[in-house]
Amino acid sequence: MKKILLTFLFPLVVLGQNDLLSEIDDKKVDNTELSAFKSLKIVNFESTKLVGKGDLYFVVAHRFDYLNRGFDDFFGLDNANTQLKFAYGLLDNLTIQVARSGFQETYEAGVKYVLVSQKTEGFPITIAGFNSLAVNTEFKKANYPNIQFQDRLTYVTQLLISKKVNEKLSFELAPTFFHENTVRDILDSKNNVILPNPQSNSQYAIGVGGRYKFAKRWSVNADYGAHLNRANESIYKNPLSIGVDLETGGHVFQMHFTNAKAMHESGFLGQTTGDWVKGEIAFGFNLVRVF
Repeated sequence: MKKILLTFLFPLVVLGQNDLLSEIDDKKVDNTELSAFKSLKIVNFESTKLVGKGDLYFVVAHRFDYLNRGFDDFFGLDNANTQLKFAYGLLDNLTIQVARSGFQETYEAGVKYVLVSQKTEGFPITIAGFNSLAVNTEFKKANYPNIQFQDRLTYVTQLLISKKVNEKLSFELAPTFFHENTVRDILDSKNNVILPNPQSNSQYAIGVGGRYKFAKRWSVNADYGAHLNRANESIYKNPLSIGVDLETGGHVFQMHFTNAKAMHESGFLGQTTGDWVKGEIAFGFNLVRVF
């Protein structure tokens, strides 16, 4: 536990990025820092984009229910998970954020920091780190009388590595470690709980994502997370998300389709149930406002 907490509290900060609008598609001069993404997230995964020093972002994110439910809930629009997030640029190279999600009534605090930035002439990639602590408040004392506060916690550590190939194309790789103090029960074919739980509390994943700009203010974005040590008996799937971004004045509007309902890292990496092949795809959007 102590090692995990130290990991969460150990952001190394070296270089930074500018505010949202000045970084998007500006004319570059020699040895200028290059921003691979225009929003804080690709779709689900964090991007290497940071908030400028002193700026405050307000993010409203929605994930509706699966489209294959048809007219019963109007293709998922009757049901939604919502996340509200505030992100503040404490330094040009350090962003802090807090969020609350409807999925498992989760509260989350996180930090994102740049270690080194891609330059027009110089270092070829941007490397950033992301750490978060999530608290699952869905566990109620009435149902879990022996639950302790630490049982609700999940820790995430990510290394974000991005490359802006040219003015249109950017990629990112995101090796991820997350630790759930409490993992969900896994059932066998007769719906009996498998004991001991075959899913390790410490889990590993690798995310890949990218952005392709096809118009002045439009891009298509996609990301995918491969869970590396999921138990064979688990019902959960790898998250795949595809969408478009629209930058309009002071905010970015992201629209996408995904099989993940959760919007915090451990949720969409560890507990995605949707299957694209079965039509278990949800429409969602992220609205980012800059203050």
